[in-house]
Parts: sequence; C-alpha cells; structure tokens
Amino acid sequence: MHFTLRQLKVFETVARLGSYTRAAEELHLTQPAVSMQVKQLEESAGLALFEQLGKKIYLTPAGQEMHHYCRAIGQQLDEVERVMEEMKGMKRGRLVIAVASTANYFAPRLLATFSHHHPQITISLDVTNREGLLNHLDNNDIDLVIMGRPPEGLDLVAEPFTENPLVVIAPPDHSLATADRIPLEWLQQETFVVRERGSGTRTAMERFFAEKKVHLSTGMEMSSNEAIKQAVQAGLGLGIVSIHTLELELETQRLVVLDVESFPILRHWYAVHRQGKRLSPVAQLFKDFVAKDARTLLNDNVKYFSQS
Repeated sequence: MHFTLRQLKVFETVARLGSYTRAAEELHLTQPAVSMQVKQLEESAGLALFEQLGKKIYLTPAGQEMHHYCRAIGQQLDEVERVMEEMKGMKRGRLVIAVASTANYFAPRLLATFSHHHPQITISLDVTNREGLLNHLDNNDIDLVIMGRPPEGLDLVAEPFTENPLVVIAPPDHSLATADRIPLEWLQQETFVVRERGSGTRTAMERFFAEKKVHLSTGMEMSSNEAIKQAVQAGLGLGIVSIHTLELELETQRLVVLDVESFPILRHWYAVHRQGKRLSPVAQLFKDFVAKDARTLLNDNVKYFSQS
C-alpha cells in the first residue's frame, strides 16, 4: 500500500470534522482537492474509508482503523518536530491547551500575561466541560489541560497551582444575604440550582454535603456557571460556584456570597498532562509560568473568603 503524508492529513481532517467542506476550509484547499486526496488513499488501501448516508458521511470499519493509525502517525510527527525544536533551543512555537469552563474566567488573564512575555508563541485554547477535558487527555491531542483534580487511577501528571474556593451565592435581597455564620442545616430549607452530574463543581459539592450529613434540595440543573448565576439572580434558588467566576457580579452587586459555616469548599486548580508525555519547550515554559506566577496573578484579582 502506497500513500503520502498529505493524503493521511487530509483524511484525518475529514474524519475528525465529518465533512469534506469543513476539512477544505481548515486545510485551505478546495473541496474537489480534498475529495481527490481521500479517493487516492481509498484506491491505495483497496477499501472504502467513508460511506455517505443522506447528507452525512461516516467512517467505515476500514476508515476507523485508518483514522486510528493516522492519529498515531500525526502524534509521532508532532513529537519529532518538538524534539527538533528542543535541540535547536527555539523559544517560539505553538501552545495548545484546554481548560475547564470555570477556569475560562481566569485563563485569558494567564494567557495574556504569558503572551506578553513571549509574543512569538501562538496559542490555541479550547474551553470545554470535564468530559471534554478527559477526552483530550485520553487522545493526547493537547499540550496541557487546566482543570480541577482529575479522577484517580488515570495515567496522568496533575500538579496543583492555585486554590479554587467554592462559595454559596444568592441574590442581594435573599433573607440570608446579611446573616452571619449561617449553619449548614439552614441550607436544607433552600432550593439549589446546580451544575450537571459529572462536573467537578457538582462532584465536590455532593461529596462535601454527604460528609456533613446535610441533604440539599436541588431544582434545576445547568450546564454552565453563567446559567447558574443568571438563575440565582432570577430567584430560582441558591447556587454553588467557584469564586473565580464572580468578579463582575460582586463588583456590580448583582449577587452576594453567603457567610456559611465550613465554607468555602477549598479545591485546587491543576495543570495536567499524560504521564510520560514529552512536553515541548513551549509547553514546559507555560507549565513553569503557571507554577510560578499563577497564584500571585489570580490572588491579585480575586477576593477570597476564608474559613474561620
């Protein structure tokens, strides 16, 4: 079987995007050129790699196998490039990171500071949920992930770099807004708007109240912190979110943080990558920057609420 790296690249892009048109746009090629590359690869393989049902295309079993090896080849080529850059001592390149949706409230601040010091480095950022982050790590298609503590038992390196306090929020006119040292038991009389199951915030919240033997009444489930904040402002219940998400709402007094005993729930943010991954010089530079400067940078911009 004879094929070119260009054919594999085109095929992988079509398979990943599920569209010849979108692949052509990403690769800056015409759609006929993309179709021709895929057709030539199919002829070389002697098997169909895609099938079209209606307006959608799907990988055939042969296509699934080809896609698996294309990704592996692509990762190996990326590693070759990174090793060569490291040997040449280059300080320019591309940083590809993914962050949890909650971390996106401070990630741009980190990236802006890093970019200011290293203007020749280009940055690609994906903001996604916890499941998406774990998929990135499983596929090994990014340099670093910024997230809450990853699940145990995975082949990962996770290094904490700053605190991520979770607090209880309410509208300013709520009956508990001015109360001091609110007992946890009082929260059992309230309804909470919560994140979806599987999110880091939801998991930490449920573990905390289970340990305290406090049962919360949950109403609506939301897939984002913005939705929770809007729901709390509208009076649909109390919420539990990271303090990092509240800078604007606290400044404009649209929300308040309740003074609840045993709060905040103290978690951490982690810089995460696959165990044994060879970080590029650029990725190592960013990881060192986060470990050294993130805590100070974020503490200068966020008001923390400490336990008494």
